[in-house]
This record gives sequence, C-alpha cells and structure tokens, in this order.
Amino acid sequence: MNNVQPAIAKADFIEGMAKGMAVLESFDTGRQRLNATQAAERAGLTRAAARRHLLTLAHLGYLESDGSHYWLSPKVLRFSGSYLASARLPRLLQPTLNRLAALTRESFSAAVLDGDEVVIVARNVSIGGQRLMAYGLHLGARLPAHATSTGRVLLAAMPRGAFNTWLKGRELPRLTPRTVVDHKAFRDIIARVREDDLCVAREEHELGVHALAVPLRNMQGRTVAALNVVASPERLELPSLHKDLLPLLLDAARELRPLL
Repeated sequence: MNNVQPAIAKADFIEGMAKGMAVLESFDTGRQRLNATQAAERAGLTRAAARRHLLTLAHLGYLESDGSHYWLSPKVLRFSGSYLASARLPRLLQPTLNRLAALTRESFSAAVLDGDEVVIVARNVSIGGQRLMAYGLHLGARLPAHATSTGRVLLAAMPRGAFNTWLKGRELPRLTPRTVVDHKAFRDIIARVREDDLCVAREEHELGVHALAVPLRNMQGRTVAALNVVASPERLELPSLHKDLLPLLLDAARELRPLL
C-alpha cells in the first residue's frame, strides 16, 4: 500500500510533536528498552531533549520506566487496535485468510510496506498448531522488508527509480546466515521477483521459516499489499509449489482484486 504524505506548510508543522513521535518510534523489536542516551541517538535528538520527551510520554502513560530505562506500555496498542478495527484492508482480507487456513492448515498473513519494514495487517494461524509461524508474526508486527517474502514482493512492485532510491546507501542487516545483504545480489533477487510475480524466502528472516508471497493488486493494477503463507520447505519446492499453495494464493489474489 502506498502511503502518500500530504504537503504541509512550515507554519503548520508542529516540530515538538514530530520529535515526540520520533522518540516513540525509536522503540522496536531490536531495542525494546532504551535510556535517554540511546533514545537520543535513535531519534536524532540531544540527550536533554530526548529525556524530556521520555518523561512526558511516561507521564501520559505511553511508556513505562524503572527510573533509568523506558519501554512501551500497553497504552500504545490503542493506535493499532483502532487501526485494525476501522481500516478497510484488514476487514477485507480476514475472511480470505480464514478460508485459506481452513483449507490447508498453514499460516497466512498480509502485509503492507512502511519504509524499510513490512507491517502485518491481517493474519491467520495454522489450525493444526504447527510451529511454522515466524516469531513475532502478529497483527501490527513490523518485519524487515529485505529479508521477508512479503517485503520483497512489495519492493518489486515499486517503480525501478523508487526502488533504487530505497536501496541506495541502505544497510541490509544480516538476520541469519542465509540473509542476502549484498546489494547486487539483492537487486538480482528483486528483479527475479518482479519477473516471476512471486517470492519464496527461505530462512532469511528466521531460521526454520520458509514463506511464499504474491502481490495483492487492485483493479487499477496497483499493488496494495502482499499475501503470504508460511509452510514447510517441502511444500515450497517445485513442482509441489505450483501444484498446491501457489494456485491457492493466486486464486485468492484474483478474488480479492475487485474489492481492493
């Protein structure tokens, strides 16, 4: 999904709010507990400014603290909960994910691109209870775009110029021994995904996790999300892939297209 940020006049831009949001966004799965120095580095602020923002956010209930370190409180879930309850896309996708999971006993999710991460906006866990779901793959979870099947599908959907801008100067963190971090190799992967219109990612985000993703397009041909399944490596091998899971994903994408 493309997030278009509207232009704003300088006089209308509230810098203090932007800084406070930068501090709040400095907390992620990689850094769940931060002190003032760490928050300042991540948010691009002075330590004194970061400290004031941390204290304010804690006072408002969005952070908890032990006096030196801070971490997110459950109150921040109000934002994700409100989005998932009101946003059109998750509501449209959920019945399809439920049906796919019932048919296959596999784990399905849908994600959108947000900067260098994908955000899970809908998901369904395998009914069979298999441990094939990647760690942290819950509603609202943020995963690195470069190492996930959904992220690569969404990056491949970008205009080539926009993708080149996204990749230029960007470090691709190595998350497992199998993560592709070389820029040239990564460009080749995205080119292949663009050509195949699908992506299989094998243990690049988490060891033991193999996933297949396809784009979800609207009637105008714009990719608005990516649909994926986490399955055993055997089910993602040719020719099983083209006989089993891939047709289900492609059929789902075609059925959803008029609704997106």
